[in-house]
Amino acid sequence: MIDITPLVFFGVAIIVVIVLMRTIRIVPQKQVKIIERLGKYHRTAEAGLNTIVPFLDSVRETIDLREQITKIEPQSVITRDNVTMEVDAVIYFLIADPVRATYEVQNLRWGLEQLTLSALRNVIGQLDLDHTLASRDTTNQQLRAALDTATQQWGVKVMRIELKNITPPEEIRLTMEKQMTAERTRRAVVTTAEGEKAAAILRAEGAKQSAIVSAEGAKQSAILSAEGQAEARLRVAQAEAQAIQMVAQALGAKESPAQYLIAQKYLESLGSIAANAQKLVFLPYEASGVMASLGGIKELLQAK
Repeated sequence: MIDITPLVFFGVAIIVVIVLMRTIRIVPQKQVKIIERLGKYHRTAEAGLNTIVPFLDSVRETIDLREQITKIEPQSVITRDNVTMEVDAVIYFLIADPVRATYEVQNLRWGLEQLTLSALRNVIGQLDLDHTLASRDTTNQQLRAALDTATQQWGVKVMRIELKNITPPEEIRLTMEKQMTAERTRRAVVTTAEGEKAAAILRAEGAKQSAIVSAEGAKQSAILSAEGQAEARLRVAQAEAQAIQMVAQALGAKESPAQYLIAQKYLESLGSIAANAQKLVFLPYEASGVMASLGGIKELLQAK
């Protein structure tokens, strides 16, 4: 007769292991599990060790609470000025309410993508080409506000949305490149003209300062020259006054110093006339008297 006791124990052990496996649930950090009992939401299992009732409770879904990223593939959008361009984006979002994210939307990522596409077309459709290319930050904020309002009922918080690439048509790109080249050429010409203008102004100011310095130098030179001439004349006059005073002292009361000076000048004039005459020199009648006076003055001076 076969003993079935070991087989019974083995079967019971297998059942116990299966029950334990269905009872114990370990939830990783930053994750939660949605627990349903008999097909109805029962509770949310937080991170750590959790137990459920086997065969009555089941895990509906595991929700990741970390910031998640969804990429939007390039899509064709039309601007306000009827330019078709390719735009792609990246969405960063958090699941704030796991229960709503499980039961309020069938496919969360697909729903986010469709909402992003609709908001993207609405926002860019209100802008022209130049504003679309130049105001990415404003566009990102408008998209985030539109998505955040629409996803609140899903328990999702849109953190930010970034436009990655905005690709206009090829002919638009060529036109923009030509416009950019022309603008840079214009800026270069303006910069060169401004540099030449500044250089001309600086040269004119330098010439003005140089002229002012030269005029000041000439003025100072003329003043110094005039002062030198005045000083020289003053000293000559002082020397002549001293000479006259010495002559007056030598003559005493007999002769006048003025007559001596007149006679001296008279003789100098006669010498000049004699130097310019060729053969004959005519002396005035008064020359003998003048010479006699000079002789007398000379004797008096020697006697002194």
